[in-house]
Amino acid sequence: MAEDQRTRASVCMATYQGARFVREQIESILDQLGIGDEIVVVDDASTDETVDVVRSFASDGRVRLERNASNMGYVRTFERALSLARGNYLFLADQDDVWLPGRLEAMLNALRDSAVTATSVSVLGDPSPEPRFRLRRRDSTRYLANIFAIMVGYRPYTGCAMAFRRDILSSVLPIPAFVYESHDLWLALVANTHRENSHLEAPSVARRLHGANQTPLGWRGPVAILRARWMKMRCLVVALRRARCYRAARVQSSLHVADQ
Repeated sequence: MAEDQRTRASVCMATYQGARFVREQIESILDQLGIGDEIVVVDDASTDETVDVVRSFASDGRVRLERNASNMGYVRTFERALSLARGNYLFLADQDDVWLPGRLEAMLNALRDSAVTATSVSVLGDPSPEPRFRLRRRDSTRYLANIFAIMVGYRPYTGCAMAFRRDILSSVLPIPAFVYESHDLWLALVANTHRENSHLEAPSVARRLHGANQTPLGWRGPVAILRARWMKMRCLVVALRRARCYRAARVQSSLHVADQ
């Protein structure tokens, strides 16, 4: 049996200077994985003890570690992790969050009907029972509204709460070379332009907010905002182009099956 057939789920994690938190995150993920699943950790040239912490899980064959020779940034590091993954279902995971119980199975169930799924996100230690970053199930198939919301910046797609099937990987990768941040918004645009999107309202991950988060948390200046908007416009163009190829390939595959 081929390796990718044996591997159900691959969790793709980018690490950088995450020694303080990565152990708790890996433990929370391993608690939900099956024997044939895997965590693909790509370290982005950390200078702290991150690699040593990840290596401490070496006795668990489900944890794979790769290292970048030099710092590439989190977008390219996630891209490399995805390219190394062997699973039929690919999950994204930040180094400093904690998976909530039931995440894996809930998202696998959602991926039966759509190629990409995203959930709400709670905040670690937040006393409020409501998720801080909330997606609504009823918006799952409001593709145009979701695209508009992504472009404007008010639909909270977060990479740490997203997963997708391998059959859409050729549309996700390569991540366009001009994408310097927000790989999660790229994936969200792929999901909605391909009409392969679903939302789960229950949070699947508790996000840890701290000063060393790799993704921006605070307000930005006008130049940074305009630059980000231009990047998203370019992403949308590429995602639409890949969506046409994706649909054409699906039609061709259906015709091939019908001819047999």
